[in-house]
Amino acid sequence: MNLVPLVVKKMEVFVVQAVSRKITFEDQQECLQLLGEKDHTLKLLRDSFAVTLVARGNEIILSGEPIEVSHASQVIERLRGHLKKGHEGYVTPVAVQRVISEAKGEKQEEEGPARETILLSSRKKPIHARSDNQQKYVDAIKAKDVVFGIGPAGTGKTYLAMAMAVAALREGQVERLILTRPAVEAGEKLGFLPGDLQEKIDPYLRPLYDALYDMVEYEKLQRLFHQRTVEVAPLAYMRGRTLSNAFIILDEAQNTSPEQMKMFLTRMGTGSKMVVTGDITQIDLPFGKSSGLIEVQRILGKVKGIEFVTFSPADVVRHQLVQNILEAYHVNDEEKKKKDKTV
Repeated sequence: MNLVPLVVKKMEVFVVQAVSRKITFEDQQECLQLLGEKDHTLKLLRDSFAVTLVARGNEIILSGEPIEVSHASQVIERLRGHLKKGHEGYVTPVAVQRVISEAKGEKQEEEGPARETILLSSRKKPIHARSDNQQKYVDAIKAKDVVFGIGPAGTGKTYLAMAMAVAALREGQVERLILTRPAVEAGEKLGFLPGDLQEKIDPYLRPLYDALYDMVEYEKLQRLFHQRTVEVAPLAYMRGRTLSNAFIILDEAQNTSPEQMKMFLTRMGTGSKMVVTGDITQIDLPFGKSSGLIEVQRILGKVKGIEFVTFSPADVVRHQLVQNILEAYHVNDEEKKKKDKTV
């Protein structure tokens, strides 16, 4: 019987030693700014890298494999650098995710230069454009008297327009700020609403009030309301008026009829500026009724002095999931259109 020699190869086992790193901030406030609302930065880092992160006072302690700790640390240091330059917009969830992708070597679009601050919010937070389309929108509002911002929810259409309006009011470029939107229910019947006329229409205008309070201190804004320097009203209140030396914003314009859109645009007086915002994928008008926002693009698309700026899901500055949700709905809508054509 032949015996076959048994050869046992030596196995080499590599054990990666875990490391820890401590990043110390100048004070606890700087650390809290970087962590973001509800610690979103910390959560994104934990989801993206195999690291353990603990925030204590003015310190963040990272532990894990050396390469993972190194990448997570790079993200923190880069975000910290943006904060030191006063660019708080770079620590939003969307911006943090972009920095994380770059640290992991994923291909990203080139980051543009730091955007000019439009306005400091009531919490001293700088408001500025965060994408190329948003910057195009801001530049259009500066240059043109009538601007349309059209695109999905969360792209900053109304918020940026209001920031530009408040800045114009503060700088004396206009004497009044007028914010309006059509009182159309978003797919559900609210039924009878108690209270006087103002209390009945407030639910429709609440998003505009929320944005205003984010930009202007409460006491100051109350004085402006009392002096009629700032006015928030339903679109129906615009009929018969001539609005001069004012910055006028029409929000949710996809819910206007063609007649309402014409009525609004012809309210414009001397020294005024108008911004119209809306999302043509979220029309709440009764079935079969045309949207004034869709029709106006065809009618005024080539009129000089008017500019249309279109936003895409890539411009969304809300939670990262909002962008994913919008893209999923877009794909679903396209599939429905294809099916309808084949039927």
